[in-house]
Amino acid sequence: MSDGLENVVAAHTVLSEVDGAAGRLIICGHSLDELAGRTSFEKMAVMMLGDLLPDAQGVPAALGAARRELFETIVADASLPSALGPVEQMRALTALIPDGEDAATVLKLLAAPAVFTPAVLRMAKGLAPIAPDPTLSQAADTLRMLTDRAPTPEQAAALDTYLVTVADHGLNASTFAARVVASTRAGLVSAVLAGIGALKGPLHGGAPGPVIEMLDAIGAPQNARPWLEAALDRGDRLMGFGHRIYRVRDPRADALKGALRQLGADAGRLALAEAVEQAALAILRERKPGRTLETNVEFYTALLLEALGFPPEAFTCVFALGRTTGWLAHAREQIAGGKLIRPQSVYVGPRPQAAA
Repeated sequence: MSDGLENVVAAHTVLSEVDGAAGRLIICGHSLDELAGRTSFEKMAVMMLGDLLPDAQGVPAALGAARRELFETIVADASLPSALGPVEQMRALTALIPDGEDAATVLKLLAAPAVFTPAVLRMAKGLAPIAPDPTLSQAADTLRMLTDRAPTPEQAAALDTYLVTVADHGLNASTFAARVVASTRAGLVSAVLAGIGALKGPLHGGAPGPVIEMLDAIGAPQNARPWLEAALDRGDRLMGFGHRIYRVRDPRADALKGALRQLGADAGRLALAEAVEQAALAILRERKPGRTLETNVEFYTALLLEALGFPPEAFTCVFALGRTTGWLAHAREQIAGGKLIRPQSVYVGPRPQAAA
């Protein structure tokens, strides 16, 4: 038995493969290099869920209609405790979608984070949520509902790149959770809620926020090396570096760094980030020569989402916006297989005393 089920095969899938040794991610037969920056959220959904969705030309309108319906039926009447954070609020609103396994349910679940995330962020500031524009792409409309202004083509393309890049990544914790729930035939909404619950953990999708805290503390490029060395001296982990699977550079980091560069003057703290990245990689090579610790997806996720106007507390919500495509595809694949996931455990507790 392996701790954390590492190296245990729990599914056979046609959806994605993570090759940690080669630093390669394949989704539905395409490398990430082929997809990131070249494919939209809508096209990715068709690729992974095509038999349930209209063709590529029809999906944008269908998603737009789903966004509008969710806004009118759920957001318009939303009343959530202010003590809940954005992820918990987004999850609570998603739970109001009736469970099912049909095309309408899939479209609503794909649209849900795009509608609910901007809404809960605006309501937290005392602002009214902004109704969707069904004529826009999912990425463009998400940004418009967040900022109350039309995004530039570069901003919409950057968010599209992010959503495609994180759409699927093998049998990660949240995807496995979604497959387990789907295997019980509880419904796709329940499977996605399981995915959100797993994603919010700091060891999974809840991690990008601390990258911003690290950059805030460093402040300027010349501070990078002394700050990072002091952090390692304290035994702290450098956020945004190292990955459980990848033994070389995470290919998603390069895809997101490229998307950030495309923003040009709106690229935010890219110069600082590059200085921190260069210093961190050099220090890690010096201090941990026997380990391969490279930049991971968290690092440039944080920079990109910050540049697009999302606060750190909502980064996980945007992650869910991209990963819901993968959760749904895996859930449907598990349902089609018809097998209930029921692994065995090994009891290591005390044994009952024999009767005298």
